[in-house]
Amino acid sequence: MSAQSLQVAILVFDDVEALDLGGPYEVFTTASRMHQRQRPEAAAPFVVQCVARSLDPVRARAGLRVLPDADFASAAAPDVLIVPGGVVDAAAACTATRAWVAQAAGSAQITASVCTGAFILAAAGVLTEGPATTHWEDIADLRTQYPALDVLENLRWVDRGALVTSAGISAGIDMSLHLVTRLLGAELSERTARQMDTPWNPQP
Repeated sequence: MSAQSLQVAILVFDDVEALDLGGPYEVFTTASRMHQRQRPEAAAPFVVQCVARSLDPVRARAGLRVLPDADFASAAAPDVLIVPGGVVDAAAACTATRAWVAQAAGSAQITASVCTGAFILAAAGVLTEGPATTHWEDIADLRTQYPALDVLENLRWVDRGALVTSAGISAGIDMSLHLVTRLLGAELSERTARQMDTPWNPQP
C-alpha cells in the first residue's frame, strides 16, 4: 500500500443529488478514518475535495447548500474522480465543467459516475463507447442520446478499469466501497461498510 494519500475529487454543481455526492464522500472519508484508527501514524489513504466551477455555494437538488473546497483552477489533480448525478442538463452543457472533467479524467487512475453523472462523462467525451449504466429511470435517455454506449440494466455498477459507472444513490455507495476494495483491499471496505452500518454486496 502506498504511503501517499490518494486525491479524491467529487464534482459538485447546482441541482446535484445530495446523496450521490454524500454517499461517496462518506465512504472515502470513513475509509480514511477506519484506516487511521488502526494505524494512527499513517497518512489518510484518501483526501477528499468537493470541486465546483467556482467557490460560490452550490445549491443541491431539494435545496441543500454545499460549500466547495476548490474550484476548477485550484483543485488538486485527482487520483479518483467522482461525478455524481442529479439534474445534470446545465452541468453537462457547461463548457468549463466539461473541460475540467475531461482534464481531470485524463490523469486520474479511476473516473466514476453515480446515476445521471454518466451523462456528464459522456458530454465531456470521457464516456464514448462500451458498457455503462445509470439510474433505471434514465437508461432509455442515455441510450438515445449516446447510441455508441452499451447501456446495461439491472446492474449496480459497471467496472471497466479506469472508468466505472453506477446506478442511483445507494449504488453509488456500493460502487465507492468497491473502489476502496480495488485501491486498498477488501478488509478496509468491509470495515468501512460496517462503520457506516450499510448493507453491502460486493457483487454488482
